Amino acid sequence: MASDRKKGVPIYHVDAFTDEPFRGNPAAVCLLKREYGDQILQSIAVEMNLSETAFLYCPRQESFRDSESFSLRWFTPKTEVPLCGHATLAMAAVLFFDIEVLTAEIGFETKSGRLTAKREGNQILLDFPGHETVHADPPMDLLKAMGITRFKDVRFSQKMKSLLIHLPNEEILANLEPDFERMKSAIAEEDIIGVIVTSKGHSPYDFVSRFFAPWVGINEDPVTGAAHTVLGPFWSRILGKNEMLAYQASSRGGTLIARLSANNRVNLMEMQSLYQKESCTCNICPRTQGE
Repeated sequence: MASDRKKGVPIYHVDAFTDEPFRGNPAAVCLLKREYGDQILQSIAVEMNLSETAFLYCPRQESFRDSESFSLRWFTPKTEVPLCGHATLAMAAVLFFDIEVLTAEIGFETKSGRLTAKREGNQILLDFPGHETVHADPPMDLLKAMGITRFKDVRFSQKMKSLLIHLPNEEILANLEPDFERMKSAIAEEDIIGVIVTSKGHSPYDFVSRFFAPWVGINEDPVTGAAHTVLGPFWSRILGKNEMLAYQASSRGGTLIARLSANNRVNLMEMQSLYQKESCTCNICPRTQGE
């Protein structure tokens, strides 16, 4: 136990979907040499206080550098989530560029099935499932809470439990100032954990978006890879394109490429990721040795 306390648990801070410091979406990445209980993982996510903390574990007890397949989970400060794009990208960046894994493609076993990350030079391509949407009746209480009075379409992704609202233009999207407490109490027919708002973008972007998830402790997520597994198929049909440049218009902002591939998959490609390595010396990690 004393040895573990001295070594600590390595934690990285990664700004994903950006090539500038303090932009994009920050994620915490935690490399675990053993499995921990959910309460411990949730406590670490609270301590990190970022939209997501990603936890990686090698089921075969191999070294991180030698492994090709990992177990991956994501926690917000409030709960575990089934899919997270930017924290997966952050984890892949750490494995490829700091751990220097021996393979150019790594697999992640997750609650959303098997995901892969492939290194292409200095870039990383994520392979995620695509998520279709169906028409939904506009939840007027929720729209009022978000300040939305004009929209072109409202759709719902059952798999992602996310509402997609197609707005008339980018200006309306950029000027939204939702009331997050009213959003959480608004009545909607669907079981919603997130709202994607989107519109056609100005050049060079094919579309822009924002993502709100106060129900899971994230009022506005800076750049949301998982939302683009919904946005990719949606905009592909509208634009007639299989590869699109997207911008998420949060205060931090972030850019990514969404590419539709075979078998209803969506490839997400980052522009670049920035990370810093730190050592976790909090009491949460060593305390689990007695479990």
